[in-house]
Amino acid sequence: MTTYLLVPGACHGGWWYDPVVPALKEAGHTVIALTPVGLDPDANPPQQVITLDDHVHQAIQALRAVPPEADGRRDAVLVGHSYGGSIISGVADVECDRIRALVYLDALLPENGDSSWSMTNDEEHAWYVDGSARTGVFVDPLPFFDKRARPHPLATLMQASKLTGAWRRVPVKHYVEATDWPGESPLAAMTAKARADEQITVHAWDTTHNFMHKAAELVLKLIIDL
Repeated sequence: MTTYLLVPGACHGGWWYDPVVPALKEAGHTVIALTPVGLDPDANPPQQVITLDDHVHQAIQALRAVPPEADGRRDAVLVGHSYGGSIISGVADVECDRIRALVYLDALLPENGDSSWSMTNDEEHAWYVDGSARTGVFVDPLPFFDKRARPHPLATLMQASKLTGAWRRVPVKHYVEATDWPGESPLAAMTAKARADEQITVHAWDTTHNFMHKAAELVLKLIIDL
């Protein structure tokens, strides 16, 4: 059986993956739908600064809490949506020998020293700036986000990834481009980078960035067959 670590994008929690979690569990897999610290819709607003390091550490600990296969097989599949790509890359850099596959859903694809800010376009930067004007430390959800979305810790979007390159030892890597953007995708540079990388299989799906809205079945088919 497989351990699935599912990491959402900015402002979102593990609930974003609700459309695929039941089927994975019914198939006998272990599923961790991570709600990054500071983004729990039922918790009090955080009082401390939260960084990308915090989210990566949280995800590593969640994966380590599940015992690996006794025979040492690579049993984990990590799925990251949008900002979550930086988290799964950080986890994979530490736990690469346990992970069988990485799946980036229209996601950040960092190298060492890259941040969400450095990997995205001016439109995304404007959201970070305007969205954090209210508090100075959290980026407010965009108006069309789910009502469960919470303000996202700004420091996680500005801090650079700390990667040794060990994540590249994960044998299977997929990148899924969502092509139904109203204008240029803030992640266009990530798609181009993935297409230029011989280690990564790239898919282009006619869906919005919110895969769980219209493409949940496609996501499920992709990840359950890995």
